[in-house]
Amino acid sequence: MRILLIEDDAQTAAYVVKGLRETGQGVELSRDGRDGLFRATHEDFDLLIVDRMLPGLDGLSVVKAARAAGVAAPVLMLTAMGAIEDRVAGLEGGADDYLVKPFSFAELHARVNALGRRPPLKEQETELIVADLALDRLRRIVKRGNQAIDLQPREFRLLEELMLNAGRIVTRTMLLERVWDFHFDPGTNIVETHISRIRAKIDRGGDPVLIHTVRGAGYVIRAA
Repeated sequence: MRILLIEDDAQTAAYVVKGLRETGQGVELSRDGRDGLFRATHEDFDLLIVDRMLPGLDGLSVVKAARAAGVAAPVLMLTAMGAIEDRVAGLEGGADDYLVKPFSFAELHARVNALGRRPPLKEQETELIVADLALDRLRRIVKRGNQAIDLQPREFRLLEELMLNAGRIVTRTMLLERVWDFHFDPGTNIVETHISRIRAKIDRGGDPVLIHTVRGAGYVIRAA
């Protein structure tokens, strides 16, 4: 893989670069947020590793801007802030995984490999359609009929997961794992809140309802 590491701490950067190169990965290093964002949006990388606290532009802003620019590469965010709220903010901002400092290289390597196993979007179905709702996975555009729908990165990912499983029930636990990478219950109503937001944008008055709650089971998206 070709990896972009955006990390300003010299010791951490040297540790990660050395370790990944020893495993055969190609790693490029950027030491501040603005340069990292420029490279992420102007070069092709298979994975971005982004520190949360960066000079020039913080890591969360880098990820949000990269996603808004159409960068689809997986993002692993590094942070010294281990609170659930910080992790949720990073994942909602467009990161795919989160690793709290200090970390072992073995764990970093495992997470990099897991993200790298995801097939590129060009090898997957790039447009998902349910009734008159269309989601373009490459351009990250959602439309219902001729009406464009503006979704936040985590809302987009949640709707994408529902549409990938159109007609099948997706449980709350499945959504926590696949959309937020939570392998535990964070004890919040994060799924329900995001489903409600998406419904308000997708299932507008006059249009057939597409997103359904299956009581005691989960959620399903299907044509009327």
